[in-house]
Amino acid sequence: MSLYRNSAWFLKGITEFTKGAYVSASKNFVEKDLEPSMAGRSFMITGANSGIGKAAAMAIAKKGGTVHMVCRNKDKAEEARAEIVKETGNKEIYVHILDLTETRKVWEFAEAFKKKYKTLNVLINNAGCIMVKREVNAEGLEKSFACNSLAVYILTKSLIPLLEKSPDPRVITVSSGGMLVQKLRIGNLQSERGRYDGAMVYAQNKRQLVVMMEQLAKAHPNIHFSAMHPGWVDTPTVATAMPDFHRSMKDRLRTPEQGADTAVWLAVSEAAVTKPSGRFFQDRRMVSPHLPLAWTHSSQLEDQKFMSIMEDLAKTFQPH
Repeated sequence: MSLYRNSAWFLKGITEFTKGAYVSASKNFVEKDLEPSMAGRSFMITGANSGIGKAAAMAIAKKGGTVHMVCRNKDKAEEARAEIVKETGNKEIYVHILDLTETRKVWEFAEAFKKKYKTLNVLINNAGCIMVKREVNAEGLEKSFACNSLAVYILTKSLIPLLEKSPDPRVITVSSGGMLVQKLRIGNLQSERGRYDGAMVYAQNKRQLVVMMEQLAKAHPNIHFSAMHPGWVDTPTVATAMPDFHRSMKDRLRTPEQGADTAVWLAVSEAAVTKPSGRFFQDRRMVSPHLPLAWTHSSQLEDQKFMSIMEDLAKTFQPH
């Protein structure tokens, strides 16, 4: 089964996730979709100092949007901010320092943000990490899960009241093609059992995010939720965490701008919100989050159970 899944995934990847596939798909893009000015609208982007996050921040800044860059590394964040301001002339770019693997800090940051800022139109959950070996954070949570899944849940849930006060609120979450080979497994969310494979744990987290967006869309119908797959992108994370893949695919990988395109489209275009909420997108198209015959569907019961586990975990670390 997994051999079929992996083969089907790689074949799909070669035909749909590469730079060439993006160039081909972009022939059908509607140029005016990205024309609206974003002046007066505010965007929060996690992991905004490099790769896809930085490319998205740059694109939105060019349209006059206010950008809140949520980053782990202060120096890299300030450097990226200076570059964005210089290139776009937009000074409404703010840096916030947060390590998403620190669960309590995510709560504290989100609560403080709500007190300081009166508006947030769009949240782009982009940051992610791939661990080489299993590590736990100060709260005893496995770091990949803490950063890629729980932090997204906490940040999104905490900011929902602020988003709901804003016109046309949206939440866009960057997933990954790797999740196509993963079924939601609620019995081992923190990878305590079996051999630890960082890339597979990451893929499982990304499956969790797709389920999360589907479920949040049902619970909050006045916010437009979506998950998207950026394709295979040449980013620092991929180069560091998956060196063999990066080396063998180097010439076929997308640029960060190509990887960010669908996230930007989902964040700014009017066309995006005509699509149902909670869906999965690739190259500005709604696509299935499952490979044919790959048995990666989870039941409604499993999805709901997953959300209640996330809710309980999130509450455990909520500051009182």
